[in-house]
Amino acid sequence: MVALVGRPNVGKSSLFNRLIGQRLALVDERPGTTRDRLHGEVIWNGFAFTLVDTGGLEVLPPKVEAGLRPAQPLAEDSAAFIPQIRAQAEIAIAEADVLVMVVDVQAGLTAADEAVAEVLRRTQKPVLVAANKADNPELREAAVEFYRLGLGEVYPISALHGTGIGELLDAIVAALPGLAEAEEEEGIRIAIVGRPNVGKSSLLNAILGEERVIVSPIPGTTRDAIDTPIEWEGKKIILIDTAGIRRRGQIRPGIERYSVLRALRAIQRSDVVLLVLDAQEGVTHQDAVIGGMVVDEARSVILVVNKWDLMLDERGRPRVKPEEFIQHIRGTLKFLDYAPVHFVSAKTGYGVPALLPLALQVYRERHVRLSTSELNRLVREALEAQPPPTRKGKPLKIYYVTQARTDPPTIVFFVNDADLVHFSYERYLENRIRARYPFTGTPLRLVFRGHERESS
Repeated sequence: MVALVGRPNVGKSSLFNRLIGQRLALVDERPGTTRDRLHGEVIWNGFAFTLVDTGGLEVLPPKVEAGLRPAQPLAEDSAAFIPQIRAQAEIAIAEADVLVMVVDVQAGLTAADEAVAEVLRRTQKPVLVAANKADNPELREAAVEFYRLGLGEVYPISALHGTGIGELLDAIVAALPGLAEAEEEEGIRIAIVGRPNVGKSSLLNAILGEERVIVSPIPGTTRDAIDTPIEWEGKKIILIDTAGIRRRGQIRPGIERYSVLRALRAIQRSDVVLLVLDAQEGVTHQDAVIGGMVVDEARSVILVVNKWDLMLDERGRPRVKPEEFIQHIRGTLKFLDYAPVHFVSAKTGYGVPALLPLALQVYRERHVRLSTSELNRLVREALEAQPPPTRKGKPLKIYYVTQARTDPPTIVFFVNDADLVHFSYERYLENRIRARYPFTGTPLRLVFRGHERESS
């Protein structure tokens, strides 16, 4: 059992809903909305545990400790229930094996947080600090303030946007007694994802050359994320077949919901995602939703158009030209314009042999590192070709550029003021970089750090 605890209005219920995958807990901006304990089941990486949402702990005396911010008071209609809310939270703390203390990065460290931390220290139980509402890089960096609580590792998360949730769940599972975190087999991880009945399992079987997984025209046949390790041209590859991801309103409670959660986890732990589209149906809204999930997790991606054999006439000629279909895809999935499009037929084998080589190429692009000198030269050329527009009467100045990491490639721009970077100019810089270094199928992160130099 894992309990979410913390002072009122830090986002415990939002995090609870995010972790269990449904809106079970009522969420409201007014402190004190949650009064009773709520239970939900979470499955992560093959482990299941019960998650408990609790009301806000009010344990502070009226005065506020020096140097710390006061907490927001409870709403009047909940203030009368403070003893009962606290009693419910204390029961959850007593029953839990792991405690997750939720704090609010935007509000900063408060005296109420210190008081809650003191209560949790006395339990002698594993405590993880979830620094919620870290909705941007600056707020994630601000989460370091909560190390002052002395409870150990701090996990910056956003329950609203879902960022950092995977790392938090990994830590929870590792802290659960009697459970060891599952060791994943090493290799290049390629996840096959998409809507139900687009041919994901058929594609896996076609790649393997054998009937490894059950294939059926009935949507939802695959329930688990199935790992299949193979060796291809001396490289270890793990192919992950996943359950079809339906629209949120169509996901039934129970096994299907957990199957979708496993599919989302497969995206998170993959290096390359094969997003399978149905050639007959074209690109749908749900395809775009799944593509958005892949982008949110910063995975590399290939758009695989399956069932291309059904688009051929009696003479074997395509009824729709591939370039026209690609144009349709680009018009619908504009945010994946860097993803290669590959046509296959899992039934006939058309295009299948070239799929793994393409996936490995995309994997290599994900790990490309550009030299600092080359990056700065490239950006100087971009600035000369199109200087940045002036915003608020102030010009944007780019002092220095470097690649901070790969997997995914992250390029940091040191500028005078990050607020001066307009989205359109950021897009222009990305296009200039990709014109020389395509980073095929791979998201490119541009980070702008403001630092106004002192005038000499």
